[in-house]
Amino acid sequence: MTLNLTAELAAARILAVIRGTSSSGAIAAGTALLEEGVRVVEVALTTPDAARAITALRAVAPAGTLVGAGTVLTAADVADVATAGAQFVVTPAVVESIAEAARRDIPVAAGAFTPTEAYAAMRMGASAVKLFPASVGGPAYLKAVRDPFPDIPFVAVGGVGLDDVPGYLAAGAIAVGVGGPLVGDAASGGDLDALRERARTYLTAVKGAHA
Repeated sequence: MTLNLTAELAAARILAVIRGTSSSGAIAAGTALLEEGVRVVEVALTTPDAARAITALRAVAPAGTLVGAGTVLTAADVADVATAGAQFVVTPAVVESIAEAARRDIPVAAGAFTPTEAYAAMRMGASAVKLFPASVGGPAYLKAVRDPFPDIPFVAVGGVGLDDVPGYLAAGAIAVGVGGPLVGDAASGGDLDALRERARTYLTAVKGAHA
């Protein structure tokens, strides 16, 4: 059965974006996030040996959680992350990997910034649109893009700080994607205890906004 990524993101309300300097750092950060209750985790392919991290996180991920791959650009990337066990893919732009992931029945959150890109991404088979970089326009821009496309599920990603979460969710995002403000340097050997604390804070924020 094909994973309903849109429903999973809408329930989780947060997508953690892990971009580290080593696969071991990414594994440690991802494990901490999953243990703290983050349900959807993405490992960016800019992380060295990202496939290893994806496979390792899939092995320890609790039931009901998802591990995917980010910065997936090409058809070859899709093949690699599928082999690694990625349950979904995320792109930074409208790229060839969208159609390839859709062909393989792997859900994809496709990066787009303009209304034209958002529409094109959905036509290529995206499950959701990652509005990126969201911080350029903020929640008001998200709302403006959503108005003509009420049926497109948007995830706000890029510079989403803790205080920005309620605004994006109120503007109609099904979830927010958070990298640096949440993960910090934890995926590069940094403080995992601080990561756990930030994770709890973000989870509280999305639950409060969802209520």
